[in-house]
Amino acid sequence: MDHYKVLGLHKTASKEEIKSAFKKLAFQFHPDKHSQSPKAVQENATLRFKQVSEAYEILMDDRKRAEYNYRWRSGASGNSNYYYSQYGYGYGRSGKSYEYKSRSGFNGAGGFASKFELAIRILTARSSLLNLGFAAAILGVMIVVDTSGESLWKMQNSGKSFEEAMNTIDKAKAYKEDK
Repeated sequence: MDHYKVLGLHKTASKEEIKSAFKKLAFQFHPDKHSQSPKAVQENATLRFKQVSEAYEILMDDRKRAEYNYRWRSGASGNSNYYYSQYGYGYGRSGKSYEYKSRSGFNGAGGFASKFELAIRILTARSSLLNLGFAAAILGVMIVVDTSGESLWKMQNSGKSFEEAMNTIDKAKAYKEDK
């Protein structure tokens, strides 16, 4: 389901244009307005109202809109059965009518592409990047401490290298264990 088409907008629409289109369509398809209409008209209006509401919610939130645009650009635009919903449920176009689709039906195939996309989303998540930065900082500190320990040893003991001193300590421990 193309949220831009649902609202009758271009992909470059501003937030004001999105809000205006939503108000117009929400008023047109609101279920209360069609409470006295025939059952088929009520169902169609309710369905369209839900689609308009979902499109508005996704396109008004910058993060959700960016994610939707990314998903749309990555190959879903040619698929008329494309379904996107933040909440794992919703209505999508199938053939000549709209029908309810569950998230599990959409992702049921799995496959390498969806697993790869999931791995990329995890790796680029803010928490993953923060954890990676934290691990890099700890590694950097460990390298600095190790290097500074050797430097301090060399400053204090100019006659022997650090490795020679460690070998001497190991020999002393081995000699002590033999006694």
